[in-house]
Amino acid sequence: MTGLARRPESADIEASEPIWVLAPYPVLAANADAVISQVNNVARVLLGTAAPGVPLADAVPGWLARAHLRLIDTERAVPLAPVRGPIGEHTYEAHPTRWNDRGVRHIVWWLVDGTDRRPNGTDTLRLERERAAFLAEAASDLSSLNTDLCLQATVRLAAEHLADLALVVTRTPGRPYTSVSCGPDGAVVSEDLAIDPAELPGLPEALDGYPPVPSRWIDPGSLPAPLLRGRIGEPGSIVVTTLPGPGTPVGALVLVRGSGEPAYTDRDEAFARLFAARAGTALSAARLYAEQTSMSEILMDELLPPHVRDLDGVELAARYTPSGVDGRVGGDFYDLYPAAGDGTESLVVLGDVCGKGLRAAVLTGKIRNALQVLLPVAGDHHLVLERLNAMLLMHGDPYRFVTLVLASLRRLGDRVSIRLTSAGHPPPVILRADGRVEEVPTVGTLIGVMDQIEAETVSIELGPEETCLLHTDGVTEARGGPTGDEMFGDVRFHQELARCGGMTPDALVERVQMLASDWGGDGHHDDMAVIAITPRRGRRPAPTEG
Repeated sequence: MTGLARRPESADIEASEPIWVLAPYPVLAANADAVISQVNNVARVLLGTAAPGVPLADAVPGWLARAHLRLIDTERAVPLAPVRGPIGEHTYEAHPTRWNDRGVRHIVWWLVDGTDRRPNGTDTLRLERERAAFLAEAASDLSSLNTDLCLQATVRLAAEHLADLALVVTRTPGRPYTSVSCGPDGAVVSEDLAIDPAELPGLPEALDGYPPVPSRWIDPGSLPAPLLRGRIGEPGSIVVTTLPGPGTPVGALVLVRGSGEPAYTDRDEAFARLFAARAGTALSAARLYAEQTSMSEILMDELLPPHVRDLDGVELAARYTPSGVDGRVGGDFYDLYPAAGDGTESLVVLGDVCGKGLRAAVLTGKIRNALQVLLPVAGDHHLVLERLNAMLLMHGDPYRFVTLVLASLRRLGDRVSIRLTSAGHPPPVILRADGRVEEVPTVGTLIGVMDQIEAETVSIELGPEETCLLHTDGVTEARGGPTGDEMFGDVRFHQELARCGGMTPDALVERVQMLASDWGGDGHHDDMAVIAITPRRGRRPAPTEG
């Protein structure tokens, strides 16, 4: 023991003739492929089958083979720690040392018989520290909100620290039972469960959340061979326990030790259930997140703005940028309704719902559905706004309101006639062919605030190379500039538009959003939506999507 204490634990040994082959206690070395490369005579006597060229897992107990696999890829800066386990009727401490033999990495294991050491407070403290460190590692590795990664981490951790073979069995309504397993080699396998759960004692109870069946009641010989997949030899002890979830279990954890390993004790089983509780909580969170994400994706797809397309000889372009880094939808929206072909007008709607994020998006969806229903009376802007106002007032929430601008379009030769009605919305802007910028003087009250609304409809005409621009207040109210809190403003906005004469609708909406974004810099911005309307100018490429 004195010589063992003096040997370096984290430094590499360089030797062509290792002196430890003559050591009076068992020593063996194995390479990165977990194959024995050196073994002294004392180790041969102790282990029997240990010899150069023999796979480590065939010559030593599972606890030592697993420790070797964990350490062979460990960074050099990490200190090596001894592991402890049974060999026959004795308990040994295996002390690892790294050894480089002509550039080939090995781990040398120095085995010290600790059978005669009486259990004491130090051993108990060491065990508790090891288990605390394991639970800390588990908390970190199980933090993923990806269900598959969480399942893989569960079986990998269990196979490294609690068993030779670990399986998680789960079920999904309408689908077969699934199994995720990990053996001594660290490979994780996901597949449909190859057996009926009733074939393994304790598994049906664990899946239903009943108290666990003690491992001593489970005959290792009853473990169906398909679960082993040839990854371990004869099973010696089995633990089956529930992976608890919110109200119902999320699955069951099956732990298997080989016949050469110590049987699970009551304390081992209690610790396995503690780990299973943490894994079950992590899996429940991952599943809940996956369900919520799926629901949100479906909702978002329904609320995203429509594809931009030409309407009855009118060329359109639109851009929509929700607030926030990860946002997809928010309070700004637009919709396009082509003419029915019987001389009616096409309709373009641009709106801004009070608020941001999902709550605003839900109200946006309700308004868009209401507009769809009101299409038969869309020629009467005031009636459409009145009906929308009544719908919002029914909710009785004074903070749920919307601003809107309605634009009814009709092609007149090479010109476009537009009727515009604003309800509390920023006024539309006309960019004339000669570079003049004009505000359309349509004003109106917010929708969803007062019982009676007022709105004024204004008719305009666009000639060739002229554009009507609809926008939400996220453009003009963008804050930034030299002081970081200055509003972009209508004056600066109109000055920039005056330099955009002759731009195509696609180029114009892109320019507008770029101006607002550059002004705001990296700071938070409100939702922004922009639509450009102009008479079609001959054959042009298909318009882009909003």
